[in-house]
Amino acid sequence: MAKSQISYSCNACGAVHSKWSGRCDGCGEWNTLSEDTGISAGPATAGLGKSRGSRMVLSDLSAREVPPARTNSGLAELDRVLGGGLVPASAILVGGDPGIGKSTLLLQAAASFARSGLKTIYVSGEEASAQVRMRAERLGLRDAPVQLAAETNLRDILTTIEAERPQLVIIDSIQTMWLDTIGSAPGSVSQVRAAAHELTSFAKRKGVSVVLVGHVTKDGQIAGPRVVEHMVDTVLYFEGERGHQFRILRAVKNRFGPADEIGVFEMTGGGLSEVTNPSALFLSERGKPSPGSVVFSGIEGTRPVLVELQALVAPSPHSQPRRAVVGWDGQRLAMILAVLESRCGIPFAGLDVYLNVAGGMKISEPAADLAVAAALLSAREDAALPAETVVFGEISLSGALRPVGQTENRLKEAAKLGFTAAIIPEGGKPGGDTGLRLTRATDLTSFVGDTFGAG
Repeated sequence: MAKSQISYSCNACGAVHSKWSGRCDGCGEWNTLSEDTGISAGPATAGLGKSRGSRMVLSDLSAREVPPARTNSGLAELDRVLGGGLVPASAILVGGDPGIGKSTLLLQAAASFARSGLKTIYVSGEEASAQVRMRAERLGLRDAPVQLAAETNLRDILTTIEAERPQLVIIDSIQTMWLDTIGSAPGSVSQVRAAAHELTSFAKRKGVSVVLVGHVTKDGQIAGPRVVEHMVDTVLYFEGERGHQFRILRAVKNRFGPADEIGVFEMTGGGLSEVTNPSALFLSERGKPSPGSVVFSGIEGTRPVLVELQALVAPSPHSQPRRAVVGWDGQRLAMILAVLESRCGIPFAGLDVYLNVAGGMKISEPAADLAVAAALLSAREDAALPAETVVFGEISLSGALRPVGQTENRLKEAAKLGFTAAIIPEGGKPGGDTGLRLTRATDLTSFVGDTFGAG
């Protein structure tokens, strides 16, 4: 047998080191390295050629198979993110900040799946069964046919699942599970990796769908080794700001559907309620037109979503002006500011710049460039854009405006919410007959001159 190679893993970020040190090179945290002996070094390769193993099952790409039947949860937003419902024998990993509502969402999902006919087991490693029942009673789910268990020993959990033969198992959370064959504490990198491997393999062998809850680090990534995200079929992040009632369920990996789909929920006293029209909800608190406020028409997954971008530009008392961003990429904001100064001659030196995406939404697509530039210029010039105007487009480093995809869907969503005008890049698709008055800009300089009378 080959010897197990000892390594040291960081409990904060999951980085692996060949030797112990007081400070992690990956995240900079102190005293977070723990010994990781691994699962197994595996058999020696010297004798593999002398023994006969079982043959693999081979098939052609042209083979026709009936796709597995999906099960709808009754929560349309959850089904949308999953790609149309729950796939049998799938492994799903759900991550999110503490207190954001992961357990609430999964308890509601467990109740919905159980009422639809799936035999469901909810295993909690962090709460007692009585505490889970208290939350179920508060959510009005006390009569749901969900079986509960409070256990952290993975061997006992798998034995019970094999005997009960459920169709859906929810593990809350993977960081509390432990295997007695691994000589490390629960929550360590080796324990998380081994537990995720056992549960995922069990799901594929027995045809049981498994949902794993994962804790996240301070950077927002799921704690533990990244290999856990590679093991599972679907990775979902539950996002939101504590000060907002909106919650976003975002798919970052999905083998059975779109990998960038979102579902929108609203946190209420009775649990999470679905939001069928996110654009109307995100813009519901928008008041009269004010400088620095611009509405952006974006695409999240397969649905268009309208959000309000808010900018504030003020003289800085410091030698190094501040650049604060919430809900967007800070590096991209720096690029937009550099293009405005270099290509349009509009300086932001000596000015503090603040940018916020209202409603707790996070935007990642480059189509928001033009809306961000409009918000910054509106705040700097103290000139509000017309209230019924949406803006979208990508800005290149040369100052040119590049068209973006799904222009027609963006404009249709804006028209449905009562907007009458849109500022978009020149050269894109016509956008169909949406009824909006379109203003097309060829580059950033012409956009600044036409919109704010400068350039």
